[in-house]
Amino acid sequence: MIVLCLVQFMLVLDDTVVSVALPSIRDELGFTASGLPWVVNAYFLAFGGLLLLCGRMADLLGRRRVFLIGVALFGVASLACGLAQEPWQLVVGRFVQGAGSAMASPAAMSMITLLYPGQEERARALGVWGGIAALGGTSGLVLSGALTDLVSWRWIFLINLPVVAVALASLPRLVPESRAPGRRSLDVPGAVLVTGAAVSLVYGLLRTGETGWSDPLVIGAVGLSAALAVVFLVAESRAEAPLVPRSFLASRTRAVANGATLLFSMAMYAMSFLLMIQVQTALGYSPLLAGIAYLPYGGGILAGMWLSSRISLRIGTRWALLLAFLINIAGLLLLSGVAAGDSYAAHVLPGMLVLSVGNGLSLPVMAATAVDGTTEEDAGLGSALFTSVQQVGGAVGVAALAVMGYSGGLTAGAICVALGAVLIVVLLPSRTGGTREPYQPSAPGRADRG
Repeated sequence: MIVLCLVQFMLVLDDTVVSVALPSIRDELGFTASGLPWVVNAYFLAFGGLLLLCGRMADLLGRRRVFLIGVALFGVASLACGLAQEPWQLVVGRFVQGAGSAMASPAAMSMITLLYPGQEERARALGVWGGIAALGGTSGLVLSGALTDLVSWRWIFLINLPVVAVALASLPRLVPESRAPGRRSLDVPGAVLVTGAAVSLVYGLLRTGETGWSDPLVIGAVGLSAALAVVFLVAESRAEAPLVPRSFLASRTRAVANGATLLFSMAMYAMSFLLMIQVQTALGYSPLLAGIAYLPYGGGILAGMWLSSRISLRIGTRWALLLAFLINIAGLLLLSGVAAGDSYAAHVLPGMLVLSVGNGLSLPVMAATAVDGTTEEDAGLGSALFTSVQQVGGAVGVAALAVMGYSGGLTAGAICVALGAVLIVVLLPSRTGGTREPYQPSAPGRADRG
């Protein structure tokens, strides 16, 4: 558990570690305004687009094997990012980093899911997992600021190498191999189609910030994304072993959890991107000070996660998620008012604390609900789908909301979370008992608990 969480800490850290360093990266490598978000989005897209394929690979080829290959690939890509001399080299390195994460993260989460088969202990383990992830995100901002100010932005990538070495050396001795029974083929065309659709959509959204919606390239990119998505749906309906079998999404609980997670991730990843730019440009913070200013966010997340299981057990999953989403909306709206000349204590900190508690309340419940009812047969798929939705949502959120400006982007993020709250109230089955019942493998013909 400790080793797997350490790797997850590293993987999530690289979601956010570039945020504070973006101005320094832009100045040294010569990124354009539209090209800079690709330092963030290249990682999101590879991670999110390949997760479903890699999750099934972990189930079928061996979870430990896929995990170790992914960690090794991530390490090589981190070295390439740290040595990059041109914008395209960094973007390519980030894409390969995302591919390594796509292999390692669902394999690790599925191993944890199988280590704790009881529903209550699984929820508790996933709460720890989510807490480590949240700390990785917050620590990435602090670490990025310190390394960028004191050494160089390149060390935000090179610092991954010792963690990679520890994981590769220790995990084979600690975790036995596991895989789903039987032999099935992997849906590589499906993974290519869904990744292409995501890349085309984000490219089109990023370009609107420069040229507007009338640009033929914008129209073509968005149209291509829609066409690839349609082809993906048709191909999946005919595939012998689709990335996500329709029977898996027949669970209304899992489907609603992933839909709400998509909207939530759009808002939160965009907020992190926009807030770090805002405090360094409008408020004049140095990279190190910007990272330190984000420290209370980690404390608020931990407090929210400590409360999360207690609240969900008392009032049920649906109402716990609704409460969390309402707190997130309030936090986003508070932060949306931060402007030049504002003080940290009076204008930044209140919204940051409210939002961080809302995040902490949301993450464990969303994770446990998204893998509701999964077994050894599909643990990797459930984990991969949840993480894929997070990453693709983050990429689309950064692309779509960043072009609206700081205040407009955070307000639009609040609207996204509000839509997620509506989805939860209307469609998520009520669970007054929270996470008390043990998981049972689905028997043939058994109705889903949702």
